[in-house]
Order: sequence, then C-alpha cells, then structure tokens
Amino acid sequence: MMILGLVRWMQPVHGYDVRRELLSWGADKWANVQPGSIYHALRKLTEEGLLRAVATEQVGARPARTTYEVTPKGDEEFETLLRAQWWQLHEVPDPFASAFSFLPAMPREEAAAALRNRANLLRAGVESMRASLDSDWVRNSRPVHVTWMFELWLARAEAEMAWCGRIAERIDSGVSYLPAGLTGAGVWPGWTDGAPQRGAADGALPPGTADGALPPAEKSNNQR
Repeated sequence: MMILGLVRWMQPVHGYDVRRELLSWGADKWANVQPGSIYHALRKLTEEGLLRAVATEQVGARPARTTYEVTPKGDEEFETLLRAQWWQLHEVPDPFASAFSFLPAMPREEAAAALRNRANLLRAGVESMRASLDSDWVRNSRPVHVTWMFELWLARAEAEMAWCGRIAERIDSGVSYLPAGLTGAGVWPGWTDGAPQRGAADGALPPGTADGALPPAEKSNNQR
C-alpha cells in the first residue's frame, strides 16, 4: 500500500525517488518497508498490472532508471487496501508479549528491573519524537497529519511507560502470579512464580546491571 500510494502521489516517478521519499518518512522503521525491497516491489506491482512502466532512461554509465505510474487496477487496489486499514483493527505481532507470557520464569528482581529498563528506553524514544515534533523539518516541510501520527506514537509509548512502572511495582510487592487456590505446579510442573532459578543467588542480577536497569541484550532471543 505504501509504494502504491506514493507512486500515485508522485507519478510519473522513478524508483529512486520513491525510495528516497520513503526513507525520509522513516517508513523502514514503522511500516516494514525495507529499502532494499522497494525496487523489487515496483517490478512485482508492474507484473501484477498495478503499476505501468512508462519510460526507461539511462544517463552515461549510470544504471537505467524506470519511471512508473499507477494503472486503473492499481488505483482500485490502493483504495481497497487504504480503507481496509482505516476501518478494520489489525493486531500487530509483539515479540515482547511472547516474552511477557513467561513472566513467572523470570526472577522477580530481574523482571522488575527489565520493565523499568523498558520504560527508560521508551522514554528516550519519546524525547526523540518530541524533538522531531518541535523541529523545523516537521513544522515547515511535512503535512500537518504527520504531527498527528507522531502524537499517536507518543500516546502509545507514554501509556506503555506507565504500565511498565505499575507492573514492576506489583512484581516487587511479591503479589502471586496465580489466583487464590490455584497452584501452578499442578498444571505446569516447571512453574516457578518468579522464584530464583536453581543455582542462582537470591536476588542476583546479570553482571553489568546498575541502577535497577538491565543492559540491552546484544542479540534478540527471538532471533536465535
């Protein structure tokens, strides 16, 4: 949808200009549009009849550049995709939700520290977004609705920051992870309820941890 919509706005347009514009939006970070896939996507959309290659030109030894525009079929597809996103709610996979579902496997002190560290990371992102909102680049060269999108991201981040703080406090309080009368070991033999792992010192945190925050992992466990 992003590429179709942008070609629609800029047509006739070279793939290079589409790529440059998407990168200026930071779409590789929030729309899952990778810079290296844009030219492939343009060719695929052309093969599917959603785009039309109107010209190919080459200047000197530079690579040939193709100019694209949207076909009537592409216009219909864009309108369909656009309204599907506006009128429907799409749940986005969240790797943290997968990890949080195994909260009882984490020592309580580590889990609380990790949540506070997550809040600190979110806070840094919020500060960066606020700086962008106050910049001349956003105020003077972007459509007004771009600032509204930043406001949405800010609201989400601030809500999650507050949630991290609340849950960290509940974990610190020692509240049980199970309702009264339910025993985790009876259902899940490996249930620990946040108790330290065998062989680990009570309350011990990984080396390098300071001020209640854990150092960011060098590799995501979800990629191993």
